[in-house]
Amino acid sequence: MDYSRPIRAAAVQISPVLYSRDGTTEKVLKAIANAAQSGAQLVVFPETFIPYYPYFSFVQPPVLMGKEHLKLYEEAVTVPGAVTDAVSQAARTYNIVVVLGVNERDRGSLYNTQLIFDADGTLLLKRRKITPTYHERMVWGQGDGAGLKVVDSAVGKLGALACWEHYNPLARFALMAQHEQIHCAQFPGSLVGQIFTDQIEVTIRHHALESGCFVVNATGWLSKEQVAQITTDEKLQKVLSGGCNTAIISPEGNHLCAPITEGEGMAIADLDFSLITKRKRMMDSVGHYSRPELLQLQVNTNEQTVMKPLSQEFHTLVETYPILKE
Repeated sequence: MDYSRPIRAAAVQISPVLYSRDGTTEKVLKAIANAAQSGAQLVVFPETFIPYYPYFSFVQPPVLMGKEHLKLYEEAVTVPGAVTDAVSQAARTYNIVVVLGVNERDRGSLYNTQLIFDADGTLLLKRRKITPTYHERMVWGQGDGAGLKVVDSAVGKLGALACWEHYNPLARFALMAQHEQIHCAQFPGSLVGQIFTDQIEVTIRHHALESGCFVVNATGWLSKEQVAQITTDEKLQKVLSGGCNTAIISPEGNHLCAPITEGEGMAIADLDFSLITKRKRMMDSVGHYSRPELLQLQVNTNEQTVMKPLSQEFHTLVETYPILKE
């Protein structure tokens, strides 16, 4: 691709339609169209946005959250399925790369999943959050290293992580080592208040500086009415507010547009890829600033399954040594 021309990116801060996969999907499709009309070539949505982030798990004890958990199962997204078909069509129609967070249902389990659709509608990546955080462990299963990939897209090399995966430095380094140019970060938003906003700020700016890439970060948002739908306890309602920081950061750690910390909106900025070289000339963490003879990262990128066939090597060994058959 021609890196002499800037890439326009959009990060969407948006509220879901609670308890409705179809309703939230419709909002996603409208936002994709709006981003494209603004000239965006890349649009990033919040963590597990379709159908909605499981806020209930943060304010309900596990023994009481069965009803809400089952409701999430019913509204979750299958991959592939009707939701991915619709988003793929929108990406293709508007010639835009889409990064979307969903609650993925794989038969009897749910996963925090990030999807990357190329501008031609191709699903480039389906990755699952490797370790759900705290309360989330009662909702989602674990992902694996097969999703720690940087993919080539119409807007460059994209990597993605969700929320506190950014506190796993080895997960971040795995993407850095693949030379990501745009890092797509997703957080739930409307959680824990100003402290979460501040933590997101530190996290995304540090990754931009350390990796020498752009960071496009999207967080979700809940209205007061939606918070009241989730819990009627006024004390618990306070922890379902704030914590929003939708922003676009340069490889030099600077905001490229005003961040969005309240309400719905869209952060839009042009990404000048020459800034990547400018930053990495000074400090390339996976190049001239690395010391691989001292420090290396090993990653198991195999997809983990509960059943695997015996290897051909084993069958050969049995034929060579018939005693093993006994």
